[in-house]
Formats: sequence, C-alpha cells, structure tokens
Amino acid sequence: MASEWTNRKGLGGELLAEFLGTAVLILFGDGVVAVVLLFLGFGAKDGSANSASWLLINWGWGFAVMLGVFVAGTVSGAHLNPAVTLGLAVRKVTPWNKVIPYIVAQVLGAFVAAGILFIEYANAMKSWETKFNVARGTLPSATGNSQFYFTYPHTALGGAVVPLWNAVFDQLLGTFLLVFLILAITDVRNSPPLSNLAPFIIGVLVVAIGMSFGTSAGYAINPARDFGPRVLAWLAGFGQAAFPGNGVGFSWYFWVPIVAPLVGGALAALIFNVTLHPILRDRFEKIPGADPSGLTVRDERSEIARPD
Repeated sequence: MASEWTNRKGLGGELLAEFLGTAVLILFGDGVVAVVLLFLGFGAKDGSANSASWLLINWGWGFAVMLGVFVAGTVSGAHLNPAVTLGLAVRKVTPWNKVIPYIVAQVLGAFVAAGILFIEYANAMKSWETKFNVARGTLPSATGNSQFYFTYPHTALGGAVVPLWNAVFDQLLGTFLLVFLILAITDVRNSPPLSNLAPFIIGVLVVAIGMSFGTSAGYAINPARDFGPRVLAWLAGFGQAAFPGNGVGFSWYFWVPIVAPLVGGALAALIFNVTLHPILRDRFEKIPGADPSGLTVRDERSEIARPD
C-alpha cells in the first residue's frame, strides 16, 4: 500500500497531479479576485467598474481552470474539484477507493495556494483594512475587499442579501451544470474536443457559469476551492467570517459551498446516466475506440515523445 501512494506511475503520481493542478487553479483564480478587489477596485457608482471587474474575474477563473487541467489532465484526469471526483465515481469512471485521497489532495493544493496568495497580498490586505477601518474577523470583514479567499451570499441591487436556501440552490445548480456538461463534452460519442483542446473548452464552460450564475453566491462550485482557502483565512485571522461563516446579513454559511456542490455533482452524474448517456450509447455504440463508459479516447499525439 505504501508503495502505491509513493509510486509516480500509480496513485501517488495522480494525487500529486491533483495537488498541483488545484494549486494552479487557486493561484490564478483567487489571484485575479485579489487583484480586482485590492488594486483595481470593485464598486463604482455608475456600475461600469463592476461590469468590467466581474468579466475580468469570470475570464480569470476560466483561464485558471484551463491551466490547472493542463497540469493534471493526462495524469489524473484533472478533477481539481471534489464534486467532479464524486460525480465521476457515481458515473463509475473513477474507482470509489480514490475519492477520498483525491479530495484530500485537492483541498491541500487549494490551502497551499491560498497561503502563497496571503504572502503575496498581505500588505495590500492590511492597507485596505486600515483605510476603511475594517477589523479582520468582524462581520464586515467577511465581505470586505481584503477577503478574497472564500465565497459568501451576495447583496442584490435592491439591498437584499441572497437567502441561504437561494445560495444552496445556486451552488447545486452551478455544480450540476459544470459536471453534467463536462461529462457531455468529454464523452467520445458526443463529438468531444481533442485532448489538447478540452482544457480550453472546460475553461470557457466555467466562464459561462460565472457570467450566468456567479452573482448570487460567488460560484464556488468546488468544495476544495472554498474550503482550503477558508481554512487559511481562518488561520490568518478572519475568525467567525471564515468559520462558521458569519457576515452582515448571513450566518453559518461555511457548509453551503461544500455540501451543495457535492450534491449537485452527484445528481449531474445520475441524471447523465439515465438521459444523455443511454442515447449516445444506443445511437453510436459502434464507434471505433468507444468503451461502454463513454470515456474520451485519448488523442494519440499525447502519447508521442513522452519522456519518462
């Protein structure tokens, strides 16, 4: 068992790939949020800065996902998200005995990346808190510009904070769309992109989800993306804002971006299994190279000149 965990060609290599891929995801994803909040500003009265900043965040996260998938894709499949791992296990693509190790690697990667970002932006965080007199760990700090680590329910233009049930539905829906569309995009019988294009397409998918569904609760759609940085933020002094997730107009929010995405990912796999998958299987079962699970056939070019 020990050799399996340390073998670069076995589970050990897959876990390292998940760790590194998720770290890259958070470095670029939370990194773009930090830049927008701490340096570019977010909240001009005429709304123009809000729109431009929101689009920058959307595209930043899309590129972050793309780069993370490129890092881990051919080694582990680049789940980078416990909801994706769970969905693929429900889909019987990923063995159940890999689910917990993958999730641990993803959370650790997110945590380490958040620590790197804390070092990078510590001075800017302190500068914003001092200027606006926001003490770290208070309720206002949960939604302040120095907090770019974890998600929270947003406030609509009318002044109402998104209620807890709405945030749960938002996270469930966003993750459902993410996992269902990943399964559809990568099924070999559904005109999948070549292996070197799939990361870009999945990145665009994340951009689309952010643009359409990201404003209610920050579109975590990834338990590791929220939980790992949230732990780091708690250690960095955000206290109740991180755990249990209290802020102005909401409380005990920390579990929402963990539980709801896991449910959404599992539901996506179950519904894919009884809707699109049997249609594709029955209509295109004789496609050369297709297997019963619908796994994408690896682009043979990725096997050429691969160094040990």
